[in-house]
Amino acid sequence: MQLFDPNNPNEKKKMIAAAVLGVAAIAVLGYVFFGGSSTKPTTNNTIAKAQPTPAKITKDNPDTVADDPSIYQRVVYNPAVAAGSEADRNIFAYYEPTPRPLPPVYIPTPTPAPTPPLTITSLTPANVYARTPADFSLQVTGDKFTPAFRITIDGRDLPTRFVNAQQLLTTVPATLIANPGVRQVMVRSNDVALYTNTLGLNVTPPPTPNYNYIGLFGKPRFNDTAVLQDRGSKELVNVQRGDLLGGRFRVSSISEKEIVVVDATLKIRHTITFTVDSATNPQFRPPVRATDDEPQ
Repeated sequence: MQLFDPNNPNEKKKMIAAAVLGVAAIAVLGYVFFGGSSTKPTTNNTIAKAQPTPAKITKDNPDTVADDPSIYQRVVYNPAVAAGSEADRNIFAYYEPTPRPLPPVYIPTPTPAPTPPLTITSLTPANVYARTPADFSLQVTGDKFTPAFRITIDGRDLPTRFVNAQQLLTTVPATLIANPGVRQVMVRSNDVALYTNTLGLNVTPPPTPNYNYIGLFGKPRFNDTAVLQDRGSKELVNVQRGDLLGGRFRVSSISEKEIVVVDATLKIRHTITFTVDSATNPQFRPPVRATDDEPQ
C-alpha cells in the first residue's frame, strides 16, 4: 500500500499544509522557550519593579530630571541595607514617654479664727458634780454686756438675767450635767453679731460610797440591819435606815438586793447592790423573808 502518491494533486496540498503547520508549531515553540532576550539581567538579592514616570534621571547629573514621558524610572529595593532583620526585632518594645514633673501642690494658708469681739473671764461655779438632782445658778463675768446677750452652753441658749455690764446670770438645768465632761459656755447677742470666747464648765463624777453590801439581819417590823464592808480597810459596819454612813451618805432604804443611800451634801442617790465576798462569813447572806415575818 502506498502512503503518498506524488501524482495526486490533493495529496500534494495536504503535504504542503502539514509542512506549514509544522513550521508554525516549531516557530511558536521556539519563541516560547527561546524568544525575547537571550540574557536576563541579574542583581544580587534585588527585586526590580518598573514604575511609569513622566521624567528620567540623567546620567551626568542624577539630580537633573529630563522631561521624557516615554522613560520609566527603575526603583530598586535591597533588603540587605534594612535597619534590622525581622528575627532581631523586639515585638514587645514600646515607646515610654519621659515622665513630666508634677506641679507643686498648692497648700492654702490656714485662715486664723477671728478674735471674738467680747471676752468672758470667769464662771461661778466653774466645777459641778454630775447627776446633781437640782438646777443650779451660773454666773458669767466679762465686760460690755447688754440685756440683749444670752448665755449658751454647748450651743443651747439659756434664759439669761442681765445684772450689769460685767455680770450675767442663768439657771442650768440638771439634765445638762447628767454625765461627766466639759460643757462649753459662751455669751452672744440675739442676732449673733456679737459673741465672746468660750470657757469650760467642768462636770466631774460625784463622790461614791466605798462599801460593799454583804449581809442583812432581818428583824420584825422591817427594822433591818445591813452589813457593809469597807473596801479599803475590810472593816464591817452595821447600818439601819436613817444612819449616816461614812459621815456623808444617809441610808434611805434596805432590801435583800440593794441599799440606797443619799449624799447629805449633794443630794445625789447611790445604790449599793448585794455582793458575795468570799472572805466573809456566809452567815451574813440576806435571808428571804417569810409571810409571817411582815408587820401587822
